[in-house]
Amino acid sequence: MVTLSRSPDSSAAQRHWEWQYLDLMRRIWEGGDERVDRTGVGTRSVFGAEMRFDLSDGKMPLLSTKRVYWKTATREFLWFLTGETNIRPLCAQKVEIWTDWPLDHFRKETGDPMSREEFSARIVEDAEFAARWGNLGPVYGKQWVDWPVYDLDGADDFGPVYRKRDKGVNQVAQVVDSLRHNPGSRRHIVEGWNVAELDSMALPPCHKTYQFHVAGNRLNGLLYQRSCDVALGLPFNLWGGALFIRMLAQQAGLEPGELVWMGGDTHLYLNHAPLVEEQLGREPSGQARMDIVRTPESIFDYRIEDFEVSGYEPQAPIKAPVAV
Repeated sequence: MVTLSRSPDSSAAQRHWEWQYLDLMRRIWEGGDERVDRTGVGTRSVFGAEMRFDLSDGKMPLLSTKRVYWKTATREFLWFLTGETNIRPLCAQKVEIWTDWPLDHFRKETGDPMSREEFSARIVEDAEFAARWGNLGPVYGKQWVDWPVYDLDGADDFGPVYRKRDKGVNQVAQVVDSLRHNPGSRRHIVEGWNVAELDSMALPPCHKTYQFHVAGNRLNGLLYQRSCDVALGLPFNLWGGALFIRMLAQQAGLEPGELVWMGGDTHLYLNHAPLVEEQLGREPSGQARMDIVRTPESIFDYRIEDFEVSGYEPQAPIKAPVAV
């Protein structure tokens, strides 16, 4: 029986920010409701959760109780900002976060038990194969930078006819502009939940809504997730939310403030028991900080080389299966 560590008493001199994450994990694992989920794996779940993270002085919510591959998370986030919906650019960077969904589709459609490694290599090497099997539908980035817009284009016997514009709404560009010129707005929002296109997506957006708030010269951000895989997804989501704030703050001439994270269906998969027990037996250490070493002309011009992390003292990685 694994002894799960308990967070220090709140009267301790300085409670490490990561205890919020570990306390949430423990709350779910010990008291969450067991539910049948879409994947068939099963979860323990709570509904409604909140955490807050200070981003001043370069601080970042990068978990130390297991290694989190922040460069992989950053490459994924930069891919979102391109509006790309095919996994080929990710696979070319050896980022396999999204590979399981098109691979599962490929296997079901063709009956070919191709390995993940073979599938990813084929996606990179064969553009025609990638176009056929690597597309995810209009997921995150497509909605962020090219939300579809339709104009009335006449009528027929069945009613109004609408025509889709060649270029949709770039929500991210609009937020940068509004932060610069109307910082007091309550409409600094990037939304991924496009109801009309959910059925075309490989996976509907989990981290669905970002809202930003300017207080003095500080930029705060709130990330709402309708569904949250606490063990595997949330460490990346926290990094991505903080990264978004840091990039927007730099582009708008503001200082990073606070990341507020909120979860709807916040869960742990039942087959993640070894990961949960191992991680809850560890204690946080250190404080990761990130520097952005260049100020690009646009938020869409950042490169992986622009981000440097220091002070990161992670413990060993903990692997667990992804529920597709």
